Amino acid sequence: MLQENWTSVTVFIFLGFSHYPKIEVIIFTLCLLMYLFTLLGNLILISITILNSHLHTPMYFFLSNLSILDIWYTSSVLTPMLANFVVGKNTISFSGCASQMYFSLAMGSTECVLLSMMAYDRYVAICHPLRYPIIINRRVCVQIAAGSWVTGCLTALVETVAVLQLSFCRNSVINHFTCEILAILKLACVDTSTVQLIMLAISALLLPMPLLLICTSYVYILSSIQRVHSGDGQSKAFSTCAAHLTVVVLFYGTALSMYLKPSEVNTQEIDKFMALIYAVLTPMLNPIIYSLRNKEVKVAVKKLLMKNPLSTALISTLK
Repeated sequence: MLQENWTSVTVFIFLGFSHYPKIEVIIFTLCLLMYLFTLLGNLILISITILNSHLHTPMYFFLSNLSILDIWYTSSVLTPMLANFVVGKNTISFSGCASQMYFSLAMGSTECVLLSMMAYDRYVAICHPLRYPIIINRRVCVQIAAGSWVTGCLTALVETVAVLQLSFCRNSVINHFTCEILAILKLACVDTSTVQLIMLAISALLLPMPLLLICTSYVYILSSIQRVHSGDGQSKAFSTCAAHLTVVVLFYGTALSMYLKPSEVNTQEIDKFMALIYAVLTPMLNPIIYSLRNKEVKVAVKKLLMKNPLSTALISTLK
C-alpha cells in the first residue's frame, strides 16, 4: 500500500533557501559552525555526566538523554541539508525523506515529554527534598526516560505512517530545506483532513499537556521557594530551575509557533526560518545554558578539558 502511493514520486526536491541566493552561503556556514558546536557541547555534557561520579544523579541522567536527543535531531535535519549544499544538489529519495521525517518527529516529540518529566524531577527535589531519593530512584529514572522515548517514537510512527498513506501525484518539490511534515502535506493531491486531525490530536497531547505539567510544577516550586528563609537556599533553588525554564521557553516557543498556528495562515518562508532555529539554535544553546547556570557542570567541564593542553582557551571562558 505504501509503495503504491509513493511509486509516482521516487525523489523529492528541496527548494530550501534558493529564493535567497545571496545568503545561502552564509546560512550554510552558520549552520555548519552551529552544528559542530552542537555536537561538541552535547558530547562534552554526556561525557562529563558519565565520567564524573558527582554527576551520577537523576537531573544529569535526564540532561544526558536531552543531549542525545539534540544530537540525533539536529543530525537528522542538518546533515542531509549540508551534504546537499556541498555536492550541489537539493534532492532526497522518498525512503530517505520518510526516515528523516520520522526521526525528526520522534526526537522532537520525545523532548516534549522529557522536558515535562525534568520539571517534575525539579518539583520533587525542591518541594519534597527528604523523599527525593526514594521517589526519583534509579529505576524510576530509567522508566521515565524509557517512557519518554517510547511515547515520542510511537507518536512519530503514527504521524509518519499516516502521511505515507497519501498520494502525491508526482508533486515532488518541497518548499523547505528538510522533509518537514507540514511541508510534505502540502504536496498531497488528496484530502488530508484525517491526517491533519491526527496531527492536531498528537500536537495537543505533546505540546499543551506537557507544558501544563511544567507550569503546574513550577507553581508549586515557586510557592515552596518563597517559604525558604535562607537567601542562599532561595538562590540555589532558583539556579537549578532557571536553566530548565530557559530551555523550555526556547523549545516550546518555536514548537508552538510551528505546529499550533491556524492552518489557513500561509507563512512558508517564516516557517523555514523558524524550523532552522528549532533545528540549530535550541540544541546548540542547551549545553551552554546548563553550563553557565550550573557550577557543578562548569567544574566538571574544567576537569575534563584540563586533560587536554590545547583547552586552555576554553577553560578561561568558563571562569
